[in-house]
Amino acid sequence: MQKNERVVQNITLLAIETSCDDTSASVIKNGEILSNVVSSQSVHIKYGGVVPELASRAHQKNIIPVVNHALQISKTQLKNIDAIAYTIGPGLLGSLLVGSSFAKGLAISLNKPLISVNHLEAHVLAPLIENRNLQFPYLCLLVSGGHTQIILVNSITDFEIIGKTIDDAAGEAFDKTAKIIGLPYPGGPLIDKYSQNGNHDAFKFAIGKVPGLDLSFSGFKTSVLYFIQKQSKKDATFVQNNLSDICSSIRKTIITYLMTKLSLAVKQTGINRVSIAGGVAANSLLRNEIIKKTETENWQVFIPKLEFCTDNAAMVAFAAYAKMKIEKFSPLDEAPFASFK
Repeated sequence: MQKNERVVQNITLLAIETSCDDTSASVIKNGEILSNVVSSQSVHIKYGGVVPELASRAHQKNIIPVVNHALQISKTQLKNIDAIAYTIGPGLLGSLLVGSSFAKGLAISLNKPLISVNHLEAHVLAPLIENRNLQFPYLCLLVSGGHTQIILVNSITDFEIIGKTIDDAAGEAFDKTAKIIGLPYPGGPLIDKYSQNGNHDAFKFAIGKVPGLDLSFSGFKTSVLYFIQKQSKKDATFVQNNLSDICSSIRKTIITYLMTKLSLAVKQTGINRVSIAGGVAANSLLRNEIIKKTETENWQVFIPKLEFCTDNAAMVAFAAYAKMKIEKFSPLDEAPFASFK
């Protein structure tokens, strides 16, 4: 037993993330992230969203340079890698296939074990990368372009979804409303940017009234669309003249809704250890609002760095490292999946 413990304390692992449109690779050694390289794809901007075929082609082009860069930054040679990790899903199937195929080929050539990682579980564990004192169980608000969930995290391998969107994700709501007001993709970060100088009480938008911990954003997007159409008929320059106030009102509506549901989850479970994860966790208002809860409601809050919020291989590396310590490896014939399971 002591021999096994010495083995797991000396682990160097290479992780690959290709679930959507970011090609990423990371090297982790004994729980410490040595490198985290992300290559984003600008080709999707003109289409107003990610084009799956273009994404998979870009991954094929980027994956070798990204992996090499991650190894160089970490000063690690392939021969010193103990295992290969990759994102198995959910995500765009073509993108996932590029990453999984590369990881499997590399593992075979190096005769190293494979570790597949669920993309959402990697997000949920991301706060642990820098907050090792975060104790189980804790609540995680996972908010991204494709998913919005409130998750009860009981352990490294035990997750329970206690609340979720019944239609669209919060990140999608940000991007789609940004498109309505003429902002380029991805619009979520731009709404956050323009909100800084806006009045969040300038305009009121309807948002889904769903019982319990579930959420709904489809009606919110419709509310924004009808409002903008109505105002633009009266004044063609309405959006241009009120951009900051519109963005601030959109942001406040979404974040207030998320915080209301998260507060309800804390009340229902009695767990005050709370984290946020996913791309929307980079939103400045969400980060500020959850920090306020440490003073007003005595929450223990754990927020990952911005670089660990958006899609990245470091979170995959950390989750895989935790799996490797309990010898939870993956077979070569395990297939990637597009939707959550």
